[in-house]
Amino acid sequence: MRILLIGEFSRLHNSLKEGLVALDHEVVIVANGDGFKNYPVDLSTKAKWCETPLGNIPRQVIFRLTNFDIATLEFGIRFYFHLNQLKNFDVVQLINETPIQTIPKLERFLLKKIFKQNKKTFLLCCGVDYLVAKYLMEKKERYSIMNPYFENPKSKKEYQFILDFLSPEHKKTHDLVYKNIQGVIASDIDYLLPMQKHPKFLGMVPNPVNTSKIEFSELEINDKVIIFLGINRGTYYTKGISFFEKALGILKQKMGNKIEIIIAENLPYQNYIYKYNQAHIILDQVYGFDQGYNALEAMAKGKVVFTGAEKEFEKHYNLTEKVAINALPDVDYLVSELEYLIENPSEIRAIGKRARQFVEKGHNFITIAENYCSKWNLKP
Repeated sequence: MRILLIGEFSRLHNSLKEGLVALDHEVVIVANGDGFKNYPVDLSTKAKWCETPLGNIPRQVIFRLTNFDIATLEFGIRFYFHLNQLKNFDVVQLINETPIQTIPKLERFLLKKIFKQNKKTFLLCCGVDYLVAKYLMEKKERYSIMNPYFENPKSKKEYQFILDFLSPEHKKTHDLVYKNIQGVIASDIDYLLPMQKHPKFLGMVPNPVNTSKIEFSELEINDKVIIFLGINRGTYYTKGISFFEKALGILKQKMGNKIEIIIAENLPYQNYIYKYNQAHIILDQVYGFDQGYNALEAMAKGKVVFTGAEKEFEKHYNLTEKVAINALPDVDYLVSELEYLIENPSEIRAIGKRARQFVEKGHNFITIAENYCSKWNLKP
């Protein structure tokens, strides 16, 4: 079968492609590489002109004057010139409701072309979209990534991208997408919860992880426990980074001779991976119920990850032992959990082993690809 994957965040579509190719499907990814992460794609919509010295000058001037990034327009233009190569696919999957990431009218124009010139289209719910944003704003769960928005006025700028999904202009895109898709699939429990009652919801398919490309290394703790915190200022509040920073500050005072702290900010994907390869413990996020892709990759390497690992997650996977530490927006709790691990390095090694086994079993990229094929009504 011919399968077109539009958009890429956090390497989800790349791992899915590897599973689908192993099942003898023909797969094409078209995307812009997701900024500095620069994920591999088959057909690129990267804003190359806007990144040149000549293009960057008007880009910066226009952005300062209007708050509009002309790179989004270039994404759409480059996608348009790929349209002839994006025909006659058996299945198209959109990474989210705006997978091209261009201006709204052009996004809808291009999506209409995709719907018209291909057979079946499906949508992934693996990040914020209209329905997720609406659900989060209604405060239906005990906590969410919106907590800082409700509690801290300083965080509001970071949340504009979520509020944009509730705008009338985006609602038009949402309506267009849902009118034309055959179904929507959630990638983890954080997106299953908002979607589970929707008539087009096909269920949850976990993130695919190609563990054959991720080397597992049993954790060795010789002197100090190494703790890694990666900071992306664009997700500072939604990840709850301040809770980790405060917890690390306390730990440094209490146990500075037993720990080494690595903090990395806004690094390209490969550099980020290199830094956290040295760590025993990875601090990921505090507001999730389930793991995102970065956490899963760290777990596959055998790291102990502070991330979403709530009771809903444990119940879904029938877990009786920890495969990750459920991080909460509570500094004292985080300090307590970290202290216990530092004082009990054998538990760090045990959780690291279980984390790898969990990812191999629950997120196997070929099994996940078969699951997608089933949702799409394709034969593997």
